[in-house]
Amino acid sequence: MNEADTAGTLTAVQAALAAVHAAVYGYGVVGARAGAARKAEASAAHTAHRARRDALARTARDLGAGPAAAAASYALPFPVPDEAAAVRLAAVLEDRVAGAWSDLVRASGGPLRREAAAGLREAAVRAVRWRGSGVAFPGLAERAPGRTG
Repeated sequence: MNEADTAGTLTAVQAALAAVHAAVYGYGVVGARAGAARKAEASAAHTAHRARRDALARTARDLGAGPAAAAASYALPFPVPDEAAAVRLAAVLEDRVAGAWSDLVRASGGPLRREAAAGLREAAVRAVRWRGSGVAFPGLAERAPGRTG
């Protein structure tokens, strides 16, 4: 891998790490507002994102960089006063993470690309579970027309 490829991969790793940090934070809110029937699902998603976060941090270090740090807090895309809003938030978090994983799939190769594809698949499946429906191209659904990367 040449320097330009490594830099592009590292940028995508850091962006995926930032998205996963936000998801970990967001699932704290989801878990607090989710109804009893969805608490276990929120907890499992939180745990999965924490594991992905740790793996991405190791990848950033392996690529010679310090991993992107989590923010102290994150602005939520909308107020989350109840269970319905928590379910919507979980789907939005998964969509955002899927987008970052999609970028990492494009920017990487080999084992990292397979891991990114697995992360994309997991986020897409969780989004469907939360939303109750899927999208044709997970990770690309919220992309602006003409966006190339």
